[in-house]
Amino acid sequence: MIRTSRYFFLSLLILLSLHSCAQQNNYKVALIGFYNVENLFDTINQPEVNDEEFTPTGTKLYTAEVYKDKLKNLAHVISLLGLEETPDGVALLGVAEVENKSVLEDLCKEPAIKDRNYQIVHYDSPDERGIDVGLLYNPKYFKVLNSRPLNVPLKSDDGSDRKTRDVLYVYGKLDGEPVHIFVNHWPSRRGGEQASAPGRAMAAGVCKAAMDSILKTEANSKVILMGDLNDDPVSPSVAKVIGAKGDINKVGKSEMYNPWMSLYKKGIGTLAYNDAWNLFDQIVISQSWLEKEQTGFFYHKQVIFKRQFLLQQSGRYKGYPFRTYDFNVYMSGYSDHFPVYLQMLKKN
Repeated sequence: MIRTSRYFFLSLLILLSLHSCAQQNNYKVALIGFYNVENLFDTINQPEVNDEEFTPTGTKLYTAEVYKDKLKNLAHVISLLGLEETPDGVALLGVAEVENKSVLEDLCKEPAIKDRNYQIVHYDSPDERGIDVGLLYNPKYFKVLNSRPLNVPLKSDDGSDRKTRDVLYVYGKLDGEPVHIFVNHWPSRRGGEQASAPGRAMAAGVCKAAMDSILKTEANSKVILMGDLNDDPVSPSVAKVIGAKGDINKVGKSEMYNPWMSLYKKGIGTLAYNDAWNLFDQIVISQSWLEKEQTGFFYHKQVIFKRQFLLQQSGRYKGYPFRTYDFNVYMSGYSDHFPVYLQMLKKN
């Protein structure tokens, strides 16, 4: 009887596996991701920005060996994103906290991801730390038609310009389908969440104005807003300025859906601070991605890529994302953020 039960359960597992494979074969898969790679600097001191600590003689002793190790670690993570869904991994990957295009070129040359032939969209931002956002894309899936940086006009208390990251706008075709992408790294919570909120509302407003212009022209446009928003799905910048809704059934035409709301409400996040989780890393999509009966790609699921090796195993940050540095001590970690991605499907 025990042997018969074992055979039954084994047969059931095989049938379920075959059914899953059959379902997968009926669809083309495209993965759209975002990763705050945490201070990916080169080792060269740029006088116009505050990058001195990330140099060989700086406080972090950021040597060529450290830089190469950081690149290898990040490439390892990127190589694994969505590998269970498709051997090609992520088709699009927004990134934040990169110093320049050169570090992205070095990242894409790493052996773990070199064969994917990732291409780069990047513009230098006016940020005082010299960090930017960028987009990596697999040309097998995506073709860039247009791109530009969108300035976020922040002001200091004295009325002077306050330098922050631009929003990266990219327009292209995902397997022949027009897609609008906004890659973001909104102003931090330095000075407190409430005091710094207007800066994030300003960045959200820049995106909102651009997205409204697109959706007003074509209500069925496929729009993606991704990034480290330095706010949670319920924060005013996301829920009110962008108007991103967490209930898929309440998303109207030309409105935005936030797939991360349900995870956030369960206490799940992408970074930790003071023993609490935040979900700052989000990918928000327009309503046109939600209809499953269409010829193009549609939204299927959201994933926070959280593996055991990406967790700090000991010390003050035990259980947090395995960061690059513990203050000025190099940990040979990955990032203080987990990467995220959306799985999109398209009927073959």
